[in-house]
Amino acid sequence: MSFPITRMRRFRRTPELRALVREARLTPAQLVLPLFVCHGENVERPVASMPGCAQQSVDRLVATAGQAARRGVGSVILFGIPAHKDPLGSEGYADDGIVPRAVRALKSAHPSLVVWADVCLCEYTSHGHCGVLREGYVDNDATLPLLSRAAVAYARAGADVIAPSDMMDGRIAAIRAALDQADRALTPIVSYAAKYASAFYGPFREAAESTPQSGDRRGYQMDPPNVEEALREVALDIEEGADAVMVKPALAYLDVIWRVKERFGLPVAAYNVSGEYSILKAAGERGWLDAERAALEVLTAIRRAGADIILTYHALELAEKLG
Repeated sequence: MSFPITRMRRFRRTPELRALVREARLTPAQLVLPLFVCHGENVERPVASMPGCAQQSVDRLVATAGQAARRGVGSVILFGIPAHKDPLGSEGYADDGIVPRAVRALKSAHPSLVVWADVCLCEYTSHGHCGVLREGYVDNDATLPLLSRAAVAYARAGADVIAPSDMMDGRIAAIRAALDQADRALTPIVSYAAKYASAFYGPFREAAESTPQSGDRRGYQMDPPNVEEALREVALDIEEGADAVMVKPALAYLDVIWRVKERFGLPVAAYNVSGEYSILKAAGERGWLDAERAALEVLTAIRRAGADIILTYHALELAEKLG
């Protein structure tokens, strides 16, 4: 009906009325907080390009995770900073590496917190690429056994979720087989299935110390213009055994999140990446916008696009607003 019978503003009048009819609901339990763990004790190294984020030793990491848990954040995901790097990224799959140490400490201190372990070699290799580098080219098939070893090491340490982010072909099948053989058949895999070669990763590479020493990752991460290719990637990972899939980045790829959710229907995660985070922080510091309100709007948009799970550096600061 036409005005004045229909007044769309009626349910917008108060916060309580708006909450009553809200369509996309966002809760702290849907958020995953990324954390950067390093060796040492009582270490807190702020990341200059990511205000509010830091490399932390295990003891400090456990304290931060405890804050997140108390605020209702459902999960954390770990990225390791090794003591030493080498061409094969050996600490990335060592049983006593920094990520297994952190996983054991987190599960001991916060048993109900869901701990994700990112699986990739870029933080651990001396050349900064996500796999075995041979004559300037990442050898896909030679990388798969190393990724599988990492997944098993993390699962044995107690990781609740294994999240491969390397974008090697066939890695989900290889990791699933390795986990099953290691008596970890119930450990789920959340695949970074549609991970694009994005300019928005810059601050993360400072935090994780993972910038490639030569070349770039466009030979194995996805080309930004492609959507149908993303759907093929997702389909292949599901066929290989992924329990959920991820789109990364999130904000610039809302259409991909929507297409993946509509096509496949299984749980979809989206990574609100470092560049998306740092843009808002920088603008907020300059007084150009209300950064907290903008962050809530961004996370709501990602949720509205179809993401069931959101990985975001905003999780700790926004959890109480959402609780």
